[in-house]
Amino acid sequence: MNKSELVDALSVDSGLTKSDCEKAINSFVCVMGEALKNSEDVTLVGFGSFSVKTTAGRIGRNFRTGAKMNILPRKSVRFKPGKNLKDCVNL
Repeated sequence: MNKSELVDALSVDSGLTKSDCEKAINSFVCVMGEALKNSEDVTLVGFGSFSVKTTAGRIGRNFRTGAKMNILPRKSVRFKPGKNLKDCVNL
């Protein structure tokens, strides 16, 4: 399902207009991004939790040359599904 299909499905399910649903989705993504950017956890009860994890820097190898190289630490988003979402998927 892509974004336009999600907007259509939400519009049908909620009775809102497609433009209102698209605004809501865009706002949700923006607010989530800002919260995760500030290293805040976002928990949607029943759906799941989003958090930011920092991976440590390490020494890696260039596969072509075999030369050692530094891999910098970085942040990534983690998602842990909630019970309701797990139950919905595992019917």
